[in-house]
Amino acid sequence: MKPPNGQAPRDAVPVAEAAAPVSPPGGGSGPEQSGQQNGRRKMKLAGGRLDVRHLSLLGVLIALAIVGAATKPDEFLSTDNLQLILTQASVIGVVTVGVTFVIIGGGIDLSVGAIVALASVWATTVATQDYGLTGMLLCSVLVGVGCGLVNGLLIAYGPMVPFIATLAMLASARGLALQISDGKTQVVNVESVLDLGVPSSYVLGIPPIVLVFAFVGVVGWLVLNRTTFGRRTVAVGGNPEASRLAGIAVKRQRLLLYLLSGLCCGIAAFMLIILTGSGQNTNGNLYELDAIAAAIIGGTLLSGGRGTILGSVLGVLVFTTITNLFALNNLQSDVQQIAKGAIIVAAVLVQKGRSTP
Repeated sequence: MKPPNGQAPRDAVPVAEAAAPVSPPGGGSGPEQSGQQNGRRKMKLAGGRLDVRHLSLLGVLIALAIVGAATKPDEFLSTDNLQLILTQASVIGVVTVGVTFVIIGGGIDLSVGAIVALASVWATTVATQDYGLTGMLLCSVLVGVGCGLVNGLLIAYGPMVPFIATLAMLASARGLALQISDGKTQVVNVESVLDLGVPSSYVLGIPPIVLVFAFVGVVGWLVLNRTTFGRRTVAVGGNPEASRLAGIAVKRQRLLLYLLSGLCCGIAAFMLIILTGSGQNTNGNLYELDAIAAAIIGGTLLSGGRGTILGSVLGVLVFTTITNLFALNNLQSDVQQIAKGAIIVAAVLVQKGRSTP
């Protein structure tokens, strides 16, 4: 039988909406489409906006470098300081990659800092260190993935609001890290782990931690832009109901996103162990705020459905460079926090301005 007038278009709308986010990630949802050609034009325009945003962040980095060279030329431009900037950006950068996926998928993760602390403490216990580098690395990754699994199950199948579920994980993971460490710093005695943090282990002058960050960033970019998983992430974040009608397993996708975030936290925790030579329950303090802030100024939309790994990486480098400049010029940390807050507000206002038809 011929369907009643108007029924077919209404049923077809969700599928069309689902198809738009599934297009190559990086673009936004934009105004209503009138056809495939209009949709393609909008995707190109969205890609252009993202390119402009990346160039803007590069411009900010160049401006910060000019300021550093003008105020502290000998210190800022030294090889040791540039290595320090990249090293400090690497740990939070790996966390930010995972957080970016979660936000693009329509979620939020407030527990990443606490997961980093728990993984670093668990991996540096005396019992774990007996298994050497491999045992510590495996422990750190498994703890991160385990916490991500709990978050994912609560949010996808609970179902719980991501804010509440990850806030509960934040409190629980911090408490467990404090209980395991008894509030003490756990010093690493495994030589093979400590050797990864010394200059003799650098590859062409690049610390191994920075190479890990680069590898995670490249893999994250490929997964988001060149795989079905990435397209589904954008689709679920843009319109979960339309994605469900289009045949995407929304719950499973959300679970996988939090597993990915936990995996990044586990890797970051081991990088922090290499960097500090210890595990502490205070590790990863405020990482969740720094990661979310870096993703936002990199162009990731808080409501989901849009974002880029490159933008998030540039956001991390901007914040890390600002922190370095403040330290070199002996400026107080409270002024630094105010500056970060102002940057976040400006980035959100720019997002709202560009998303307004």
